Amino acid sequence: MKTPLVIAGLCLALAACATTGRLSSAERLDLYRAHAGAPQNDMQFFGSLNGWTELGDSALAVWTRPSEAYLLELNGPCQDLSFATAIGLTSRMNRVSARFDKVLVRDPAGGPRLPCFISSIRKLDVKALRASEQELRQAQVQEREEPAN
Repeated sequence: MKTPLVIAGLCLALAACATTGRLSSAERLDLYRAHAGAPQNDMQFFGSLNGWTELGDSALAVWTRPSEAYLLELNGPCQDLSFATAIGLTSRMNRVSARFDKVLVRDPAGGPRLPCFISSIRKLDVKALRASEQELRQAQVQEREEPAN
């Protein structure tokens, strides 16, 4: 169930998208947070990701399957996350744990990076997230189609 604050945040994100044509990292993070469940201790992980999306320098979404994703929030800014070409996750026995495991960022130059500790893991409602993203795209198209006065 969405709270009034979450709904207000989504409305703000929708308005921002319609006027600028693109969501900022902070607006995307708010959208993903609105579709994330309660924090959980860990998540299942079998060594490869289906995809990932950076949400600023201290959060990202990772897809373990096309229809299963998690919001990972980090202990602080993660160096070069916004520019990463690839990421990895540490895990133990097919589980990634909050407060214990890390996001490993790779960059094109291949230089060493400090690991970024995961502070929270929240499962995403992928279906609802995709529906909201579609609504945002529709609002963007409608804004472009409206004639200027």
